[in-house]
Amino acid sequence: MSGGVALFDFDNDGLVDAYFVDSLTVDTAKDPKAARSALYRNLGHGKFEDVTDKAGVGHPGWGMGVCTADVDGDGWEDLYVTAIGGNHLYRNNHDGTFADITERAGVGGGGWSTGCGFADYDRDGDLDLFVSRYVKLDLDNLPEFGKGKTCEHRGIKVQCGPRGLPGMTDLLFRNDGNGHFTEVSEAAGVSDPRGYFGLGIAWFDANQDGWPDLYVANDSTPSFFYVNQKNGTFKEAAFPMGVAVSEDGAEQGGMGLAVGDYDGSGRLSLFKTNFAEEYNNLYHNEGDHFTDVSFRSQTAPSSLPYVGWGAAFLDYDNDGRLDILAVNGHVYPQMDQARLGASAGYHQRKLLYHNRGDGQFEEVAARYGSVLTDERVSRGMAVGDLDNDGRLDVVINDLDGRPQVLHNELADRGHWLIVKLKGKAPNTDAIGALVTVKAATRSQMRLVQSGTSYLSQEDMRRHFGLGAQLEADSVEVLWPDGTTSHVEKVKADQILEIAQGR
Repeated sequence: MSGGVALFDFDNDGLVDAYFVDSLTVDTAKDPKAARSALYRNLGHGKFEDVTDKAGVGHPGWGMGVCTADVDGDGWEDLYVTAIGGNHLYRNNHDGTFADITERAGVGGGGWSTGCGFADYDRDGDLDLFVSRYVKLDLDNLPEFGKGKTCEHRGIKVQCGPRGLPGMTDLLFRNDGNGHFTEVSEAAGVSDPRGYFGLGIAWFDANQDGWPDLYVANDSTPSFFYVNQKNGTFKEAAFPMGVAVSEDGAEQGGMGLAVGDYDGSGRLSLFKTNFAEEYNNLYHNEGDHFTDVSFRSQTAPSSLPYVGWGAAFLDYDNDGRLDILAVNGHVYPQMDQARLGASAGYHQRKLLYHNRGDGQFEEVAARYGSVLTDERVSRGMAVGDLDNDGRLDVVINDLDGRPQVLHNELADRGHWLIVKLKGKAPNTDAIGALVTVKAATRSQMRLVQSGTSYLSQEDMRRHFGLGAQLEADSVEVLWPDGTTSHVEKVKADQILEIAQGR
């Protein structure tokens, strides 16, 4: 289930680097040297260098997810890695190395941690941290397939779970402002006392009241939507908001998440990947609730055979509309024996949905050849511009195989603008900021997020496709503290840096 990936510029050289979270198998779970995570420095021109040992972020053990943020407000990206048995916070030392400050910061967590993301939920200026968790797991007494209870999927015996297994509570670490965090999930109302099986998470201001809300994709149980009450607490409202279950009221195996304004409504909608035969959800934000438009938008039918994981809204062709990319792969290797008709096996292809601009999407992966149709067992995925050419690239972490780096080579498919924000310390990443670009008759909005996709982290610079437009009429930033910045007549095809207060 593991395999997050992060795209972030750890050395501040203007190129996005890549961090891959590695994991173990049941057979190697007790060998701390069996696997390690890896950091690759982007050298430019399509080349990367493994700097894991020098950086000190190998994180041996059963890794799961990753998120990044400038936790201490010094202008350098720090790294948080979730795992089975304890998480790690690595502080950036500004010299290509990191220091493990987990114990000092008090964010070790424990158990089977999965998703993570930083946000300033209490609007005190510094970044807090949410961590989702999955099931209770005893590495000394791991279930052995074939012994004890088994389940069936497509007529084949498989390992049971997660239903029937004891779940875990989730964690919310409030930043105390002095380098230490305090775990406050129960007091804040986000602890999940029922022990649902948490995976992907997303912080975003769904109701546009200026306070970040929180969505948690739960596996095989209703998902959670926590509405920020502006007093340090949250109200769980997934059912009344319409984002707990499927359109017909069924529980789903939620995995990955993407947040974006795909139709220019000025509101952030939600895309969620799920288990096979459950369809992926596209929840349209109506302002005070969401509507499941998955079938209406034509994103649901093609997703039914697949187990979805990493997901992203992205404008891959720079036409000014957000498209959707989802990567897939089953959890049961036995599924290659049950591949019937359109049913996918263990290795599965990707799904690319092109935004038609009328509320509907067209699945077009086959249009771009084997790079999207080759079948893999994919998990984490992150999107970013690896070579600063204005075309979004994709990095994918696979099980039992090498990672994939998909370089976008669509030539002459529209102009673009990338906006890089520098917020006031301590939130120098401006996490939670909204960037709106207006060009001709089209308005586009993007959110700066920590923790995206499936247990992954995308490039925090915000990308906008401009189509035939040679300039943007305006760029407006709504900073996390409610202040704004406004720039007019911005030339296309550049990386625009905007600093808060300037």
